[in-house]
Amino acid sequence: MGSIFEDSKIVEKIKKKLPYLFQLTEIDNSRDGKLGMEVGSARERIVIALLIYKFGPEDVKTNIPITKSETDVMVFDKPLSIKTVSGKKINGVKLIWTVDPKKALEFSKTYNPTCDTILVQINWDDIGYFYLLPKEVQEEVLENLGRKKYIKLPKRGTNPRGVELSSKALDQLTNHPKTKKIEVFWKREDVKYNSYDRWVDYWNEE
Repeated sequence: MGSIFEDSKIVEKIKKKLPYLFQLTEIDNSRDGKLGMEVGSARERIVIALLIYKFGPEDVKTNIPITKSETDVMVFDKPLSIKTVSGKKINGVKLIWTVDPKKALEFSKTYNPTCDTILVQINWDDIGYFYLLPKEVQEEVLENLGRKKYIKLPKRGTNPRGVELSSKALDQLTNHPKTKKIEVFWKREDVKYNSYDRWVDYWNEE
């Protein structure tokens, strides 16, 4: 995976194309100016397409069983997680989606990192990053901080959407010397794009 960050051609493609593709995805997955939950899965597919472009379809497996909760794709038979977040500060990175407080607590007591993670920080009209958080770095930070400081449980009495990485954990993960990153300027383009056009085109075909 690390070879992505050493390939100048791929690095430039990420810098140039990722903001544009994510912008199209936001248009596809928004209604009345608000993003839908499905935008995360759409962004994930864009990153997986990048991996297929880089490594080839033979070495990137996308048909992952739902039982592999942390794994989004297999690259050279190694599991990889893909996460995307928006904002100037990195937070809200989910480890598991659940609305069950008991399940969340149980997860926090047994969780251990199982794979490398690609983390994309989207920061429109400013600088964000495309990170690779190696499994060994995640394990090291978890051990150093301990579970209670590494994992953020949903607050009682709220409508929880899942268990998250804490701000302190994210800070240490993204600034670790073994973490790789690509700086991306998230410029919005003046896009003439309607998410319905391609479907209308299909209907117009004979």
